[in-house]
Amino acid sequence: MPDRAIVIESPGVALVREVPEAGGGLLLGTVCTGVSAGTELSFLNGTNPALHAAMDGELGLFRDDLPAAGYPVTRLGYMEVARVLADDAGTGLAHGTLVAATYGHRTHYHLDPLAERFVVLPDDFDPLLGVYVAHMGPISANGLLHAAADLCGADVRSLGDGVCGRRVAVVGGGVVGLLTALFARRHGAAEVVVLDPTPQRRAAAEGLGLAALDPDAHDPAVLLKTRWRHGPADRGADVVFQCRGRSAALALALRLLRPQGTVIDLAFYTDDGSALRLGAEFHHNGLGVRCAQIGRVPRGTNHAWDRERLSAETVDLLLADGDAVRKHVVTDVLPFDEGPALLTDLAARRRHVIQAVLTVDQTS
Repeated sequence: MPDRAIVIESPGVALVREVPEAGGGLLLGTVCTGVSAGTELSFLNGTNPALHAAMDGELGLFRDDLPAAGYPVTRLGYMEVARVLADDAGTGLAHGTLVAATYGHRTHYHLDPLAERFVVLPDDFDPLLGVYVAHMGPISANGLLHAAADLCGADVRSLGDGVCGRRVAVVGGGVVGLLTALFARRHGAAEVVVLDPTPQRRAAAEGLGLAALDPDAHDPAVLLKTRWRHGPADRGADVVFQCRGRSAALALALRLLRPQGTVIDLAFYTDDGSALRLGAEFHHNGLGVRCAQIGRVPRGTNHAWDRERLSAETVDLLLADGDAVRKHVVTDVLPFDEGPALLTDLAARRRHVIQAVLTVDQTS
């Protein structure tokens, strides 16, 4: 059967085309695939650093003296849900088993279970929610894990260790921000406030039962620091999760923090950072920024914290709050072949989505 994928051929040009099949392994038939708009648009508009420099994994450096990935981008996306069609890898999974994986926008995929992650989903799990289980949900859960490690060091026993009983601000009401806010509420935060300038995202946060503020309507740092008092000259959020890919959002996150607090940064930036003013609150309040990049759990944490456990935490969250997530976060569901047009419309700001999911008809 032909395997078709959404490909970025060149800047501004997205299309669906047939791609070579690898063969062997676990043959998956895609049910649906979630669009990670921020990351995918960075490939479409040419701002992703991987297009211009090669990542040296050993040195941890982007290097412009090595060949960059460039175009075409043939593996796009990381939020797939599929059913097992054949098992040549000896996993023992039955035909039709529902799994979450991260192989990109393709109609079929031969997954190597020895080299690639997949997560078996519960039998009655909504596939549209399954797009969060392998990668996107663990991104948010890893944010809470980093907040816990910032407070507790290596001995993190629960995702609640960094938020329970604490006042939490979440900058950015996209998918990562909304899931992070739900995780914080589920794990006992005293208050959770989501800040986003987009009315649709604030409405989604409120639909999920979260408080939401428009950072452009007033100075939210003054508002929250007036309300959140810990002691003399000690006001603000205990922890801020920064989930919006703009340096101005990081600047806002720093303003929201109490002295000596930490921003847990889950955002992916493509701007030049000129909006940061590190000589202001960052310097005078002794603040910290901790990147919670999904490729790493905090160094030295105990109790088997890995991506499998973060996926399990995501499943638990979605079993509890999945109906609300399906209603307020998954805003657009459309056929796979409409994916390129969706990306083009998003890049041109002709359309706004929170979570778009592309569905694949495996009967044709």
